[in-house]
Amino acid sequence: MGSKFWPKRGSPGTLHHFTETLITFEFGSSSARQPHSILFVGGLGDGLGTTSYVADMVRGLQPTEWSLFALNLTSSHQGWGFGHLDRDTDEIAQCLDYIADYKTARFGPGGRVVLMGHSTGSQCVLHYLSRPNPHAGGAPAFDPGLEHVRRPVLDGAIMQAPVSDREAVLWIMREGFLGRTPAEMRASYDALVRMARDAVRDADPAWDTMLPIALTSHFGYAANTPISCRRFLSLVSPGSPQAPSEDDMFSSDLGDACLAETFGKIRGGGLLRGKLMVLMSGADQAVPDWVDKEKLLARWRDAADHHGAAAVWDRARSGLIPGASHALSNDDQAEPRKFLTGRVLSYLAEVEGGGVI
Repeated sequence: MGSKFWPKRGSPGTLHHFTETLITFEFGSSSARQPHSILFVGGLGDGLGTTSYVADMVRGLQPTEWSLFALNLTSSHQGWGFGHLDRDTDEIAQCLDYIADYKTARFGPGGRVVLMGHSTGSQCVLHYLSRPNPHAGGAPAFDPGLEHVRRPVLDGAIMQAPVSDREAVLWIMREGFLGRTPAEMRASYDALVRMARDAVRDADPAWDTMLPIALTSHFGYAANTPISCRRFLSLVSPGSPQAPSEDDMFSSDLGDACLAETFGKIRGGGLLRGKLMVLMSGADQAVPDWVDKEKLLARWRDAADHHGAAAVWDRARSGLIPGASHALSNDDQAEPRKFLTGRVLSYLAEVEGGGVI
């Protein structure tokens, strides 16, 4: 995928260690004056250089005072199956602290910082903005190293291609998938949910348990990606819509009370100085045909803005990207990629100027 869009001679930049074992790559020339930063977080299975439209954004940022950072989380590439959003946002916060220190040392104070997520990266953005800071309760037994660090305030936040993993799974169960009938898909799903629930209930809480790859692969999950019982239940959220799991933020059937606990918490959380820009791919292959994308965006906007009582949503720029596929990586995606880059550059210019977005 990347070879069609990324420069064949590579992309210049600087590799940073923001912890002993985690890295972020800053695209661009080290001699350029770029005091402002956008940190990009990919989706499930993504890592450095795997979301190809980032190359378009990097080219668009060259004449500006913004540099783009992409990071490798513990959950990047094949690590997402044993990851969770609290771990992701802890590591994002550590990276943002590093970037702020690094840019201040080079250019002085006053640099702007924007967090952008693609696909499941959008869940990370919303989780970052809506949860208590720091999240109370200590580390879960299965992840004793989790710190729940204090998250720094953002100057802006962007979500691109937010989709519901649960509804995507429900869709392929309804239609059949990879040569399997709907009945066969339902049987695989029921078996996985049963095994996962039994393991979470009965296993030693200090350990997470891997589901059989022979079954998880029925849903298109890669054969080289182990998936834990906890993460699977979080993604497919069998208790939804009444009791959604952590990862189920974007399903179209979630009630207003659920949206009030995610989008509705952004303003009160105090972690966003500007506004939230949300872009949804107009032809997203992961969104079922029964979802009204415009209506769903309007419900998220109303929840974020408390039905007009607050000003969180970037109404001027949020919306559908016409004709865009999920990751804008197909051969016919030149115009959607141009549209996306233009919206991002416009948004960053407003953030840089400190104006009301």
